[in-house]
Amino acid sequence: QAAPPADGSDSFFDIVFSGGPVGTLIVCLLIGLSVIAMALVVEHLLTIRRAVLMPPELIEQVTTHLSQGKVAPAVQACDANPSSLGHILRESLTEVEGGWTAVEKALEDATAEQAARLFRKIEYLSVIGNIGPMLGLLGTVVGMILAFREVANTQGAANAAQLASGIYSALVTTVGGLLIAIPAIGAFALFRNRVDEYVAEMAYTAQ
Repeated sequence: QAAPPADGSDSFFDIVFSGGPVGTLIVCLLIGLSVIAMALVVEHLLTIRRAVLMPPELIEQVTTHLSQGKVAPAVQACDANPSSLGHILRESLTEVEGGWTAVEKALEDATAEQAARLFRKIEYLSVIGNIGPMLGLLGTVVGMILAFREVANTQGAANAAQLASGIYSALVTTVGGLLIAIPAIGAFALFRNRVDEYVAEMAYTAQ
């Protein structure tokens, strides 16, 4: 690999795509992961919200119907407002003839099902946060192999500038992997706490 210009005038893209074909492929994969992670974060911000999971109008309608002893209209209200809370309430109300024990069991099962669904939904951010550094490390290892192969091929005649060029090119992918992993894992932790809070609130509201 050629040494970088002596005046240090490498552009951002020159540095990012300086790892040869393998390094460029890994950088492209990292860019793809970053786009996916960003799309997931935006989607979660829009869908993992109290108003979406627990529509206020649903709570009001079901409360009104049940206070009047009308179970069937309450179930219809749940069907008309598809949401996590709506699913929990519907599964619980369909067991009302079996008594409170059956209702409580259905409520617990439905809550656990919705919690698992929401956790599966955000799990992809954790996966991206773990894959990013591994891809970056793979690019670094490949780059180091190529750099030291150059030393071996020249029987040690490769100068420090040539070796440094290969090493800094290899480390680019590690930096890219970390830049993806840190926000992805942070976002996963944020949404995990949000899901925990909302699942507990849904269970309390349903009871």
